[in-house]
Amino acid sequence: MKKTTIIAMMLLLFTAMASAQKKTIRVATDNLDLVMQVAPNGRLYQVYLGKPLIDAADYDNIKWNVYAASDGSVCTRGHEVYATSGSEEFFEPALAITHADGNMSTYLYYQSHEQRDVEGGKETIIRLADNKYPINVTLHYVAYTKQSVIKAWTEISHVEKQPICLWRYASAMLYMKPNTFYLTSYHSDWAREGQPAEEMLLPGKRVIDTKLGSRAAEMTAPYFQISIGNKATETDGEVMLGTIGWTGNFSFTFEIDNVGALRIIPAINSYASEYSLKAGEVFTTPEFIFTMSDKGIGNASRNMHDWARLYQVNMGTGDRLTLLNNWENTAFDFDQKSLAELMKDAKDLGVDMFLLDDGWFANKYPRKDDHAGLGDWEATRSKLPEGVPGLVRDAKKAGVKFGIWVEPEMVNPKSELFEKHPDWVIMQPNRDTYYYRNQLVLDLSNPKVQDFVFGVIDRIMTENPEIAYFKWDCNSPITNIYSPYLGKNQNHLYIEHVRGVYNVFSRVKAKYPNLPMMLCSGGGARMDYEALKYFTEFWCSDNTDPYERLYMQWSISKFFPVKAMGSHVTNWNKKASVKFRTDVCSSCKLGFDIDLKSLSADEYKFMQEAVANYHRLKPVILDGDQYRLVSPYDTDHCAINYVSADKTQAVVFAYDLHPRFREPQKALKLQGLDPTRKYTVTEINLEPGKVSQAECNGKQYSGDYLMNVGIDVFTADEGASHVFELK
Repeated sequence: MKKTTIIAMMLLLFTAMASAQKKTIRVATDNLDLVMQVAPNGRLYQVYLGKPLIDAADYDNIKWNVYAASDGSVCTRGHEVYATSGSEEFFEPALAITHADGNMSTYLYYQSHEQRDVEGGKETIIRLADNKYPINVTLHYVAYTKQSVIKAWTEISHVEKQPICLWRYASAMLYMKPNTFYLTSYHSDWAREGQPAEEMLLPGKRVIDTKLGSRAAEMTAPYFQISIGNKATETDGEVMLGTIGWTGNFSFTFEIDNVGALRIIPAINSYASEYSLKAGEVFTTPEFIFTMSDKGIGNASRNMHDWARLYQVNMGTGDRLTLLNNWENTAFDFDQKSLAELMKDAKDLGVDMFLLDDGWFANKYPRKDDHAGLGDWEATRSKLPEGVPGLVRDAKKAGVKFGIWVEPEMVNPKSELFEKHPDWVIMQPNRDTYYYRNQLVLDLSNPKVQDFVFGVIDRIMTENPEIAYFKWDCNSPITNIYSPYLGKNQNHLYIEHVRGVYNVFSRVKAKYPNLPMMLCSGGGARMDYEALKYFTEFWCSDNTDPYERLYMQWSISKFFPVKAMGSHVTNWNKKASVKFRTDVCSSCKLGFDIDLKSLSADEYKFMQEAVANYHRLKPVILDGDQYRLVSPYDTDHCAINYVSADKTQAVVFAYDLHPRFREPQKALKLQGLDPTRKYTVTEINLEPGKVSQAECNGKQYSGDYLMNVGIDVFTADEGASHVFELK
């Protein structure tokens, strides 16, 4: 009998054996399934990722890859769910270990799995183990049924006689069957957050990572988009949105393998972070969160938004406070009297809260600029003789809540804290010190430093229990990389520092569960879903130019609900009208950081009415479904609309950026409405004395008409904006 015939018969026999022995594990949502199978060799392979099959029994018919070796034997090789180094896997592994005896190979075999109900869905727990070394790996997947979001993370442990070295430790590993793939990643810098870059993935690896330690997302955003087959649009195409919950160095690896399949590996960046894991310890990776849609980017975004508000963002279903910040009005130059006047302005404007920014603390080295004072969290007596309690009292007297800025993870060398505790600072002991923004990072791997940072918040809150809000800033990456606390384990610094940050966050939340906090980091260098377990919102960027914000908010809202995206009206780009600036910020979580007394009477009246409109429409804007309609990246206009869950209300924001001369204007087709309902369209946020010129104003249309024919809302006027309320 010919050798090829023998091989073919062996393959048929192997397939028959496999169908009888294999175990199928399904991580299921309403519109997304991740399916794995245990092969006869005991290894776990991914066999499916995508839209659920109608009959779940069909998953048992999917086969992993088999091949015949040169000696005629039949081997299994597939897309292993958590591929390891040193095995027959030839591509980037999810896990790489150097064992205590120096061996660098790991083979993981299926042990057991279980599924249990959790809030919003079901958790699947899969236990794997090496058959030669006492290594245990537990894979966790939480599938949120209605939102079609899956959250994945991994636990690694062992009981070898000596510590093992982890040098790759991914959160998960996913595969997509051969196709054409387009990756959209997002690069950044200060005041340039969320800049998209789209590319077709080619054979080989594409790695996106960051090495900044703290303020880690300043140059690279921790989220991505994959279009499958063709470039996805807001309404069409197959797409994945993915993001990692880690406020430190992260890495995304995208690798096209030899059969054209795409491997996606989200992880902590192992740069300078080979981790020595002791016996009995558990290394837990960050959560990787993803969703997929075959109906375009917008549908995937709404999946993520719904999931985030319900299950991830701190107080995600609660209200959000509008505010007036003093920073762009006063900078460091203020006193108790001037702040009290601003609090009255906040009340008159109609916002909920006054937020005091940087410059209120330190006495030996008063905070007059950014060169001194960080670390000394006592009110400057010369500025604020009655301290923070006096400010809380003045705010209450004015009729607004009071919030305050802190940056407790940082220290200026010119501070009492640094003088007392230089050993609490990440700083090289034998080199010249490099200062980023005149400051250094406190070593949060040190439990004593964690106690201090928690104590900053705790002391302020204990003394002032009526404080309603913290703006928590982080203005420096980690420089001068050395931890006095970790000693010889410097390769643990990037990981233990972030774990220390989370320990502080969790302690604050545990003691003050109803305290809203903004996550700020020199702008938008901290946007991740792990930190948002403790914070109600984040600051997108220090760049508040309304034109720039439209681009940023378009990109960032793909992954985060606008309820978590702070957007403030400021004096950046005074050429833009107050109306345009306000209308841009009203499409997110609204705030103000502007000298109100510099406004004309009409501008001020407009702002007051816009704030009142925003308060009335907050439930639709912040909790409704968002539809991105016209992209500023594609045209000289931008438009989005929000629709309430019951589809009885909607809000439309339309912006004219830089229209061309006599440019023909297309009708705007809305999305998400009930086609059978009638909607009355009313233009709001009109400047005093002006009436709407929109033909649709005051008219009634069916949802079907509004979505398929549309309304004329764009103009040829540069910097014009229009807001419409639909009932």
